[in-house]
Amino acid sequence: MSENNKQELQVAALKDGTVIDHIPSDKLFTVVSLLKLEKMKNNITIGFNLESKKLGKKGIIKIADKFFCDEEINRISVVAPHVKLNIIRNYEVVEKREVNMPDQLKSIVKCANPQCITNNEPMRTLFRVIDKENYIIRCHYCEKEQNRNDITIL
Repeated sequence: MSENNKQELQVAALKDGTVIDHIPSDKLFTVVSLLKLEKMKNNITIGFNLESKKLGKKGIIKIADKFFCDEEINRISVVAPHVKLNIIRNYEVVEKREVNMPDQLKSIVKCANPQCITNNEPMRTLFRVIDKENYIIRCHYCEKEQNRNDITIL
């Protein structure tokens, strides 16, 4: 068996579903929480601290019979901006894409301004992403800017 085949066997094959790959190991369980995987009944395989040439160590999640909408996947970009998404149908990868930060974040991030209306009224937060490279977002309501280090996930 070749070295590549051995590495692929670290996590079981998936007939239909989604593979989320190249998750930084320290963000794996945050991604699990953001996607609410603990509430799903689907068969889910989670690989933690797997070898990765790019990251050193990585996480991977395989979810059987689940295909995420963009809004669900956008949640991941807040904590793990360069994960890879593989859509599997009948054991074949039919689509590969990198998760990218959207132009807006809806109901994902808490505003850091205690005076913001979103912290004082029952309403959804909305942020505009003003710098994707440096990860700077601005609240639509109070215009407070936050960067990756200041972000609190809802």
